[in-house]
Amino acid sequence: MYTSRVTFNRRLVLVDIENIVGGGVSMATQVRSAQSAIEAAVKPRPNDQVVLACGRFSIDTVGFEWVGARRLKFRSGIDGADLELLEVLETEHVGERFTEVVLVSGDGIFTDAISRLALTSGTDITLVSRADACSRRLRMAAKTVLDLDFDPNAFMEAA
Repeated sequence: MYTSRVTFNRRLVLVDIENIVGGGVSMATQVRSAQSAIEAAVKPRPNDQVVLACGRFSIDTVGFEWVGARRLKFRSGIDGADLELLEVLETEHVGERFTEVVLVSGDGIFTDAISRLALTSGTDITLVSRADACSRRLRMAAKTVLDLDFDPNAFMEAA
């Protein structure tokens, strides 16, 4: 049977690291621990394309501490990282280039974009998030949901 959709069996992994660590990233241990938890859940593949997003004040720590190949995006503002990842989803022909998208976030702002992507291109959507920090609507929009074992409070500095 002929299909107009070329299947590459490639996976796009979109990471909103500030959502996972519970806010701005200021310590190297936050990045390393978050990356370990994400990789334990996602099980990286050699051909994954990873896009990592954060706010302007986290860029140095995230950029230097995340290990491995990745594309790094940042933007100022409360939803800066979310808007950067949404831009990728909405402008980079993701459905034509990837068979699966893994979204590492719990923000409901992604619900419409991933629903549209799944409906229009048949792309499989996997959501990876902390159970206590995930929108119910977003959970329902994803084909697969993986709960991330990560405690952001473990990094609170002693007063």
